[in-house]
Amino acid sequence: MDISKVDIKTQLKIMLSLKQMTMEKLANRMSEVTGRPYTRAMLYGKINRDTISFSECRLIAEILGYKIEFVEE
Repeated sequence: MDISKVDIKTQLKIMLSLKQMTMEKLANRMSEVTGRPYTRAMLYGKINRDTISFSECRLIAEILGYKIEFVEE
C-alpha cells in the first residue's frame, strides 16, 4: 500500500498504529509539548474539517518520529 495515496486521516491512523500509539496518547503528548489543551475529539475534528494547521502537522510528525518533506515532482 502506498501511504501517500490515502487521505490524511487514514495516513495518521497508519502512522499511529506503526508507533503503537492511540489518538488519545497523541493528544496528551501534544498538550505536554505545547502547553495547550488537545483532545482526541479535537484532533479528529480538525482533521475531518480540514482545519489542522501546518505547525500541528509538523508537531504530530515530530512526536511520531517522522519529518515532513516537500519534494518537487
